[in-house]
Amino acid sequence: MKYMRYRLDGRVAYGVLDGEAVHPVEGSIFGPHEVSPQTIPLAGVELLAPVAPGKMIAIGLNYKQHAAEVGKPLPEEPLLFLVSPTAVIGPGETIELQTPAHRIEHEGELAVVIGKRAYRVDEAEALDYVCGYTCCNDVSDRVLQRRDGQFARAKSYPTYKPLGPVIATGLQPDRTRVRVRVGGELRQDGATSDMICGVAGLIAFVSRVMPLEPGDVLLTGTPSGVAPLVAGDTVEVEIDGIGVLANPVAAAAAGGVPGGAA
Repeated sequence: MKYMRYRLDGRVAYGVLDGEAVHPVEGSIFGPHEVSPQTIPLAGVELLAPVAPGKMIAIGLNYKQHAAEVGKPLPEEPLLFLVSPTAVIGPGETIELQTPAHRIEHEGELAVVIGKRAYRVDEAEALDYVCGYTCCNDVSDRVLQRRDGQFARAKSYPTYKPLGPVIATGLQPDRTRVRVRVGGELRQDGATSDMICGVAGLIAFVSRVMPLEPGDVLLTGTPSGVAPLVAGDTVEVEIDGIGVLANPVAAAAAGGVPGGAA
């Protein structure tokens, strides 16, 4: 099943995608709900990011090949950090480069959407707490990342976390592929089987640090091939079983961000 979040006549709702039609969902996808047999043409709704997360937890250096390309040793345990949910945008929305003179890179990632409260869960049961999976582009300012020595600012500016296009259920998260194309050119092509810590292990690990709530999003790391984005690009993140998340890229309006000068 592919859940989508949309706006119609000023109202935000969930639906189930069925080809070029949408079946409205009655109730919350994070609780009891029913899928209506009625349909709405997909072309008649505004597609939004598939979730408005309460918090976003990201994992760094979780692919062996990516760790190799940046010359870092494999972490002994998942490298955990938070990014702001205010950075989230949906399919088709514009990534606005806040500091266009900086090296700002794409990172295609499998994103896990939590379906029910998870706290101190066992790895064997961890996937039972998942609502589904979506695509993320973890846009990252490398200049600020190096300057700060940590990740929050470099990855949290508005528009730096595109999500979408849908939340797919029934996916085998450790047996899919993540691809990123920029202007049609393949940049990243990695198998989630290359993850150092798989999805179930990540959920168990994070849930021992903090409770995961319905609608929270866990970003699972990126494969090798990260590269810069520039104004005028169109970047696509494609994950088998989910679909394609596409976003144009532009320079942000004049003014920039505090502390952003090179």
